[in-house]
Amino acid sequence: MAIATLRSRLSASAAAATLGLGLIGASPAALAAEQVVFVSGAFRRSIPVADMEHLAQTGQARGLLADVMALGKQKPAEVAKLLNQPLSLPLVLTSRLLSTRIGEAILARVATIVYPLKASSAGVPALKAGVINGLVSGNGSLTAVGFLKAYPNDEMEVSIPALLQIMSKASSISELVKFFSDSPLDGLRGEEGQKPAKNAS
Repeated sequence: MAIATLRSRLSASAAAATLGLGLIGASPAALAAEQVVFVSGAFRRSIPVADMEHLAQTGQARGLLADVMALGKQKPAEVAKLLNQPLSLPLVLTSRLLSTRIGEAILARVATIVYPLKASSAGVPALKAGVINGLVSGNGSLTAVGFLKAYPNDEMEVSIPALLQIMSKASSISELVKFFSDSPLDGLRGEEGQKPAKNAS
């Protein structure tokens, strides 16, 4: 599928979800992420979303996900808790926020890490559609698994170098959230400061 067509499709999906109409032209299962693909150069490993959902539901890891968690010394029960952690957001307000300059800037920053496989330029509309459709499906509540099941592309790429770079700048979840929200704001403030003064003599 051409990237321009993919971007158009994702933008339409986000718009449809905002109206609570679901995804255009397909059932949620047909446009849900099936694989999370971790990529670094020639290295590529895929973890099925079904395995993440299994972990969230049972607290037990399987397949490659189990191996990765064992290597990282992560406890399945703790990861399952994170996957099930709900985030409650008002649908209409969230949709409006994501359509503002600040919202677009935050999405653009996240989209440097997560985007449809081999289609990084479609990252922003895909994220927007995933968030909004996830909120629609979750009745105003969004979990990590809910986002993946609402992500409108069957393969979601995660850039390992970009992820590690961000993680090196944040030692906690709160610092990570602050990094994503403050950085775009700083950029917008800079743009405002560079605007020429009106009616200058």
